[in-house]
Amino acid sequence: MKKRILTLRQAQGENSRKRILTGDRPTAGRFHLGNYAGKLKNTVKLQDAYETFVPLVDLHALTTHFDRTAELENNIKGLMLDYLSVGLDPKKVTFYIQSKAPEVLEVAYFLSTITPRSVIAKQPALKEKLDQGSQDTVALFYYPVLMAADILTFKADLVPVGKDQKAHVEFAKDIAQKFNGLFGNVFTIPEPLIGGEDKTLPGTDGQEKMGKSLNNAIFLSDSNAEVEKKVMNMYTDPTRIRATDPGHVERNPVFIYLDTFGLDNDKAQIAKYKELYRTGQVGDIEVKKYLAKILNSFLDPIRKKRAEYESQPELVEKILKEGTAKARAEAQKILEEVKKVMRLNYF
Repeated sequence: MKKRILTLRQAQGENSRKRILTGDRPTAGRFHLGNYAGKLKNTVKLQDAYETFVPLVDLHALTTHFDRTAELENNIKGLMLDYLSVGLDPKKVTFYIQSKAPEVLEVAYFLSTITPRSVIAKQPALKEKLDQGSQDTVALFYYPVLMAADILTFKADLVPVGKDQKAHVEFAKDIAQKFNGLFGNVFTIPEPLIGGEDKTLPGTDGQEKMGKSLNNAIFLSDSNAEVEKKVMNMYTDPTRIRATDPGHVERNPVFIYLDTFGLDNDKAQIAKYKELYRTGQVGDIEVKKYLAKILNSFLDPIRKKRAEYESQPELVEKILKEGTAKARAEAQKILEEVKKVMRLNYF
């Protein structure tokens, strides 16, 4: 019978708070409103209830952006400024650069030795990238295993994901259970944390999703004038020719944004605009001007905090360096555990 091995966190009695891990690829230097509604807002809430690890996964970025490595450093800085500006607290969150904890790669290799190629080939994470036109490289094929290693190396109890990303966590869960069954209970078995906002914002052009590459995004760092310009050019109801024509509120990006970013004291006015719009008593321009006001009110404190951190680049670097050092220490310990149970610690 295999002897049960206590994990580092169990041995230290750190079971009062569960750990979550949620990261981003630095393929773009800024977050947009869609990122906030779909993920960041919920992460800010979760940091108070969970020990939170946020990797900036530059190795994953190389699977699709291997020819744009010169952009990574600035993109990492941009993501950090946005993380901090929306309220992620470095006292509660461990930020780290994935490639600065190379032990994750070694753990990924050991996981790959027990993972059939046929299982990887079926993973949604891989299929999604290929469908988006990514080159079918070895690194891209390895993507699901490395993603599992990110989760397992840091003993994440929970991984916040949308419903369409649940399979990513299930894959990591299956590998962890298989490894533990073969060698001993080293890895925490992760579970997907589905919920929160998990909201997808349409692009300003009416496309289903907002994205930097689609040129249909409003960024958290956009100025007042930039927000106003983008909102005034926003897609609304294509069936409405004149302001006096009855309009559709449902699936109309302007009203989706109003519902998402309007505060409680805005609800009455938003409801009034919906009724006027449906009955052809208000024009798009008036509603858009109101939306621009709502969005700029939402973004003003984010811009202010971003500017504060932007003026202290040494502080941002310190936060990232300290988080990376902490993360690497954790990764080294789990790697030692893995090698021990696999009997690879020869001397």
